[in-house]
Formats: sequence, C-alpha cells, structure tokens
Amino acid sequence: MSTSTVDGVPGGTIECEDLVRIYSAEGIEVQALQGLTLHVAAGDLVAVVGASGSGKSTLLTILSGLDTPTAGRARVAGTDLLTMSQAQRVHYQRRTVGFVWQQTSRNLLPYLTGAENVCLPMALAGPVDSARAEELLDLLGVAHCGDKRPEQMSGGEQQRVAIAVAAANTPQVLLADEPTGELDEATSAEVLETLRHVNAELGMTVLIVTHDPTVSEHVRRTVQIRDGRTSTEVLRRRETDEHGAERHVAEEFAVLDRVGRMQLPQDFVAALDLKDRVRLALEPDHVGVWRDETRERQRHEGGER
Repeated sequence: MSTSTVDGVPGGTIECEDLVRIYSAEGIEVQALQGLTLHVAAGDLVAVVGASGSGKSTLLTILSGLDTPTAGRARVAGTDLLTMSQAQRVHYQRRTVGFVWQQTSRNLLPYLTGAENVCLPMALAGPVDSARAEELLDLLGVAHCGDKRPEQMSGGEQQRVAIAVAAANTPQVLLADEPTGELDEATSAEVLETLRHVNAELGMTVLIVTHDPTVSEHVRRTVQIRDGRTSTEVLRRRETDEHGAERHVAEEFAVLDRVGRMQLPQDFVAALDLKDRVRLALEPDHVGVWRDETRERQRHEGGER
C-alpha cells in the first residue's frame, strides 16, 4: 500500500475534528453534523453507517469537496478542506479523491463506452493513458465492458466500471456513496469485493457510506453515525488458535469525545431498558452502567403510602 506523505501527513489520511454543518432555510436551522470526529488511517477500508438523517451523506459531501462545514476541521491527504481556493478544489476533486455515486446514471456518461468513461477524468486532469484504463477494467473484472455503453451493462458491471472511473487518476482516497443501493444482494457483494480489491491492490483509502448493515462484513472497521456524531465503532480482525483454525473477531467500541460524552449502542439501551438516566460506578478497570432503579423504588414506595 502507498505510504506517501503530504506536508508530513501520510497520503490518504482522513482527519475530521468537531465538524459542524448547519443548513438554514426559510428561517429554520437544521444541524446535520453536531461535532463529528473521525480519523481514518491511510490505506484503510472503512464503512460509515447510519440511518437516514444521521449526517453520513453530509459528511461525504464535505470530504468530496462539494460542501464546506460550518465549523470544525477537516483534512484529507494533507489538504485543508476549509481553506481551499476554487483552483485547489478543482485539483483536489480531480487528483486527490475519487467518487462513486449510488445512482449509476451519475457515474457514467451514457454515450461513452466503458473505456471512454475511464479515460474521461484523465482527459480533464492531463494526458490520457488508454493502457491504464484497460488495466483498471481488467483489474476490476470488467474488461469485457471496455467497448460497451452503460445501457449494455448490468447494474453490477456499471458500478464496477464506475469504480474504475473513480480510480482513473490514482486518487489517494476513494469515496463511495451507497454504492450498492440499487443492487441485489449477490451483486452488492461483488461490488463491495471490488472496492476491497481496489483498497488492497492499489493502496487507496476507501470510505463507504451506507445505511446497509451487511456492508460491515466486507470492511475492517465500521463507524456508526447517530444524530450528527460518531457513536460506535466495530473493528474486525482474524485470529488463528493453537490448532491453526482461523476465526473472525468483531469488537464494538463506544466513541468518547473530548469532553467525555459517548452514545451507548441502541440495542444495549433497549436490552436493559435504559431510560432518562443511568447509575454509574468506577471500578478498577472499567466503568459500570446500570438501570436507574431508585426512581422505580421511589414510585413504588410512594404508591404504598
């Protein structure tokens, strides 16, 4: 994987600190991001998941350079997204990041072949390398789509060609917005494996934004966004026991912000019926969290009087 640096920062690193994005319309303010913090290492493969309205799409538009946060700090591959000039923004979108949309119609021009679509971003940024276009299509298993127009491809083929388009100018970061949203389960798995292949073979940092929880099975790290902030993370790894048997291990973590706030996973809250407030206890090596039974006891005692 690539370990190049930009201004001392490893290429492909994503750094977001306390991001806030407020939209105003007709006197009404909507806070899409509420102090979101996210760090992605260069060469990592990460999924950001969340329900509709959680802020994940807003995060992606900021990272792609299509929007600017109201407050906070965001750097991608050493580029400060808050201070870019218009010329720097164009260079950033052509060279630093690649983007795959959910809608296949937004990824490919219908009157160009697969190979011509891959060559187009090269033409916009500099000289065209037709051999690289062919190599990318072959790497992603869609070499047979090089002379086909999008209407002659299946949905999965269109998305894999779109990934080749996004990777055409060798960006350090590849962003994918619901890349499997219009595909069936089997085809979705193929597209996700293609993204994993790009990550492994080309060394690009890949960030996938989705509401589909099954995407988590294809990535090493899953970050959940809730109410405009990162809430939990799941890290996956492979372990081999003393008998040589391999197993997959997934660990869930709550994200702690700089003032000590965290969000408990919703299934934990539901399982223990946690409401209003919880009882805490500091133990030597952990913090205990219990349901607040004092109010129930007080209500019960009050009813007996």
